[in-house]
Amino acid sequence: MTPVEVRIEKRPPSGPGEPVRRRGPWHLRANALVVAWLGLTVTAALTGEALPAPRWLLVHVLLLGAVTTAILIWSEHFTVVLLRARTPDPRLGLTRLGLLNAATVAVLYGVSAGPVAVAVGGAAVIVAVVLWHAATLVRLARGALPGRFGHVVAWYVCAAGALAAGGVLGGLLAAQAGPGVPHERMHAAHAQVNLLGWVGLTVLGTLFTLWPTVLRTRLSERTRGASSAGLRLAVPGLALLTGGLLADLRWVAAAGLAAYAAGTAAALVPLAEAVRSRRPHTGAAWTMGAAVVWFEIALVIDVVIVVTRPTGEVAGALEPLLPLVLAGFVAQVLLGSLLHLLPAVLGGGPARFKENAALLERGWVVRLAAFNLGTPLLALPVPRPLAVLGWALVLASGSAFVVLAALTLLRAATPATAPTAPGTGKRRGVPALAGVAAGCLLTAAAVVVAVDGGSGPATTVVATGARTVEVTLSGMRVRPAVIEAAPGTVLTLRVTNADAQRHDLRLATGERTPTLAAGQKATLTLKPLGEAVDGWCTVAGHRAAGMTMRIIPSSVPVVSPEAARATGPEHGEHGGAGNGMGDGTPLLDLAAPMSPGWRPYDAALGPAPGGGEHAVEIRVDDRVVREVAPGVRQRVWTFDGTVPGPVLRGRVGDVFTVTFVNGGSMGHGIDFHAGATAPDGPMRTIQPGERLTYRFRADFAGAWLYHCSTMPMSQHIANGMYGAVIIDPPDLARVDREYLLVSGELYLGEPGSEAQVVKLREGRPDGWMFNGTAAGYDHAPLEAKAGERVRIWAVAAGPNSGTALHVVGAPFDTLYEEGSYRLRAGDPGGAQVLDLAPAQGGFAELVFPEPGTYPVVDHLMRNAEAGAHGLFRVSAS
Repeated sequence: MTPVEVRIEKRPPSGPGEPVRRRGPWHLRANALVVAWLGLTVTAALTGEALPAPRWLLVHVLLLGAVTTAILIWSEHFTVVLLRARTPDPRLGLTRLGLLNAATVAVLYGVSAGPVAVAVGGAAVIVAVVLWHAATLVRLARGALPGRFGHVVAWYVCAAGALAAGGVLGGLLAAQAGPGVPHERMHAAHAQVNLLGWVGLTVLGTLFTLWPTVLRTRLSERTRGASSAGLRLAVPGLALLTGGLLADLRWVAAAGLAAYAAGTAAALVPLAEAVRSRRPHTGAAWTMGAAVVWFEIALVIDVVIVVTRPTGEVAGALEPLLPLVLAGFVAQVLLGSLLHLLPAVLGGGPARFKENAALLERGWVVRLAAFNLGTPLLALPVPRPLAVLGWALVLASGSAFVVLAALTLLRAATPATAPTAPGTGKRRGVPALAGVAAGCLLTAAAVVVAVDGGSGPATTVVATGARTVEVTLSGMRVRPAVIEAAPGTVLTLRVTNADAQRHDLRLATGERTPTLAAGQKATLTLKPLGEAVDGWCTVAGHRAAGMTMRIIPSSVPVVSPEAARATGPEHGEHGGAGNGMGDGTPLLDLAAPMSPGWRPYDAALGPAPGGGEHAVEIRVDDRVVREVAPGVRQRVWTFDGTVPGPVLRGRVGDVFTVTFVNGGSMGHGIDFHAGATAPDGPMRTIQPGERLTYRFRADFAGAWLYHCSTMPMSQHIANGMYGAVIIDPPDLARVDREYLLVSGELYLGEPGSEAQVVKLREGRPDGWMFNGTAAGYDHAPLEAKAGERVRIWAVAAGPNSGTALHVVGAPFDTLYEEGSYRLRAGDPGGAQVLDLAPAQGGFAELVFPEPGTYPVVDHLMRNAEAGAHGLFRVSAS
């Protein structure tokens, strides 16, 4: 048989007056996208740990960006050329590429940093585009005359089906980002069906004709039979492999992978015959040949892993294979194919073809050697300097190709000129070679800097001691979430993955663990602690889901300088200035002045608004710094920037539609006690940038608590994420003034820190507050007039203690607690305390008998003396 030529043909117009379509401009634009994605792959590798999910992004920039774009371009090209089909409208191809690339950007952004819905939507578009592409190939095959190359299209269509399955699994993985063995099995199935299906089947189908063309040899007589046998084994095998992994049927998965491997072996028979006929002699041939060898090595290791490991551990065990598959196989087969194909499709005549081919293959021996020496260094457990060398070799070689390909595309974009004078071409090539060499050296240097540290100027801190902390990774959390240590402490973190799925821990200072499977451990030793250090899990989506931690140097307690002194009572037996707990907790100087510019929470309530439906938006802000006691400022987590959050008021039967927006830095949720609704959806945790709609009908009157619903709820509530919903009882009497007091516990320190959490668990608040500030209404008294009827609504936010609300000097004549009146005005009795357990609410009414100052306190004296204290300033009527 004659050698196969993949060539460009000029075809007659398809209709009267229609110009001949040229492939050059279409392929120039399309392949520029591939080269751009390859450049971004190199950039992602160089940027490394500065990215939010560095390993995941590197993999998917290469596979979704460069490889998938290239497959869409070249599988259509080969189908048209081999079947001698009519060239499709290039505008449709460009439309598919545009949608594919936009969706790829959405997936990359959505998983690594943005809302999960963006990633899921992007995955859906990718699946739709690839299925559209497959339908186009089928239509081309049906419209073409019978030929001996039609079997190639079947490989492309099956590959598209594999990506559709892999894309669905990828969307599900992005949507759930949850722990557990099912997640890991899905992860393994997603990786296998994409790499072996979408990439593997496409490459094998293409090599039947491309490989003999590159070698300039005859097509084997066995090609069609090998193609048929290979496809019949590989596709069902891939289906069994994917289904076995998902269904936790290890031997089904192993049998499927064995069948796929057998199909691969059958497909490679004619390729081996071509090598026996003529050995590789060009950069394209050697690069593609090396890629096939790495593919077979990785496939053998893959079979061993699937046979010997439980399905839930396959994904973790495949991690070391990624460099062999991605660099050795995928990247090299793409680079080798472009080496051969780019000059052919860019046109410009025989002279320009030779110039482009020569430019692309400059230094190919050195680049090939560097790439294939560096690949095993990335996969093997070698010392760090050798791993750095591996990165330098692979990325320098890849960067050189990107530079050369970019020069080739730029040359193709300019019109061909007259032949240059003798020697001119050579002189013109010297700057290009110098540029490539400089690019390789700069890339290698940048890799060494990026991989080996480079976290900015070092600040010398003298070591003052050492401490070891046990760190656990599980349930999408790093525990402890905050570690406090004295400045200069040398911390050793003993990290254990107690989860069923893989995690790692990376610190902003550069220290990082490897990816840990279930039960695996790693140790990190930090430099002497000088400033706060952030840490997170780099597995895609995990940082956004809340797997973060912070190490902070402990400093002077966050209280005013005067807080060390205890002060005496200011208001007799009901007043107090310090907590006086005797347990080492710093004393709050409640008599100290508030800071200039401080404003109290507005406790005054207006009447319930009219209308039966109320639409509100509540936005999380967990970066707010507030004065929580006189002279004491600290970060709090808030609804709408205040503690407590905004008050919702209405009447029985009113409907509230709440748009809940997470504008914070971690996951949060919201729970309205006033509504009756299944908590599964509206009370779920949403991630930063996400929003949900919470709709409830207020069927019962009362003073109701709402709070953050994200675990651990005690921390979220203790740090300020609570508020009140006031639903008026029917026929609620009019009063002169209404106020709301929400009691809450005060825990000083960085929210979520180890020290704060210990105090919270042991029930040792640093103080108690009304409306978010200890003793705030001592410094901004509530106003009333003698003889006025005042209603005081109260809610106990806790999280662990209630309140016994008492006004000194003015008994209550009305008491409403938890949906019912315990006392009404006109009854012979009175009340001295509105007693509420945590999360309960109600109101009390009273009439101030004469002008004066009336303390309002929590009659649990420890609470009053530690900040649950305020004043009513009553003037003459």
